[in-house]
Amino acid sequence: MSKIKIGITIGDINGIGPEVIIKALSNRRMLDMCIPIIYGSSKVISYYKNIVDSQDFQFSNIQDAGRAANHKVNLVNCWDDTVNIEMGKATEDGGKYAHIAMDKALQDAKDGKIHAIVTAPINKAAMKMTNFPYPGHTEFFTDQTGASTSLMTMVSDDLKVAVCTNHIPVSEISTQLSRELIIKKLKIFNKSLINDFGLQKPTIAILGLNPHAGEEGNIGTEEQEYIRPLIIEAKKNGVMAVGPYPADGFFGSSEYAKVDGILAMYHDQGLIPFKALSFGNGVNVTAGLSIVRTSPDHGTAYDIVGQNKGDASSMRNAIYRAIDIVKHRNEMMEINTERNERKVSKPSESAAE
Repeated sequence: MSKIKIGITIGDINGIGPEVIIKALSNRRMLDMCIPIIYGSSKVISYYKNIVDSQDFQFSNIQDAGRAANHKVNLVNCWDDTVNIEMGKATEDGGKYAHIAMDKALQDAKDGKIHAIVTAPINKAAMKMTNFPYPGHTEFFTDQTGASTSLMTMVSDDLKVAVCTNHIPVSEISTQLSRELIIKKLKIFNKSLINDFGLQKPTIAILGLNPHAGEEGNIGTEEQEYIRPLIIEAKKNGVMAVGPYPADGFFGSSEYAKVDGILAMYHDQGLIPFKALSFGNGVNVTAGLSIVRTSPDHGTAYDIVGQNKGDASSMRNAIYRAIDIVKHRNEMMEINTERNERKVSKPSESAAE
């Protein structure tokens, strides 16, 4: 295929997003690996470029992502307004323009003008000021791509942790969690590990919902009622699932290093150990979508905006990961096409007779 085009949304203009984008794309190696396209505003990027003081970062304005130049950082101006930047604050403008950039990048991805989207962080309070109807990026892309459900997956070189429930109150976890939901998420995870990460027959550890994985029904019965039975069923259907494991002992004893993926029941159960082990190098991947979407594993970092302290490692890794996933998906498509062609060309037994 032609060189991979990576769309990068600017995120909250008052957050750390513009800074880490500039720093990540200042590395000339990035331009050898992909064609980066920032979705945002040249005025905003220029403002933060002066703060970062990066002599290695230059960009070209383009009207259409389809005409992005090779070996250059390209920028699609998603708005012409002069924006009031209030660094480190949640404002309506911060939410408004982040949403505009997301919409434009998504449309270009649907139209085939870019191969993947990497999203800089947004602030949920700022998004709420604009009546943004989703808890976050994950839910936005899931709904807007027509997916029935998706899977928030945190990825580093050593860990792949997915969560069954995303941004919901802890009080609602047990009511929203079900046998059917876990099976859906497990299937998405298994498929993603194969198609997006190139693992042929991945082993997936499933964590229990309750402390000590329910302790044989003494601290909750979900494990006995449906988590353990669905693991048995998954194995019969060719998905190598194991567990359920008590989350604390599983991560504390380094059992996590023996499996290819970990399916947690809720957000903090999976993300706290992941960030403790991988913070700054992790990447958020939304599995189960028709498009490729990744993001850094951190938020808007309002407390350090404008101080040139932002670490671009996670943004850089998010771009690299997006490139890898696009390549893996293309390879799997080629393999499946070859298999189907062989099936069609192979004469049937009746024809041979």
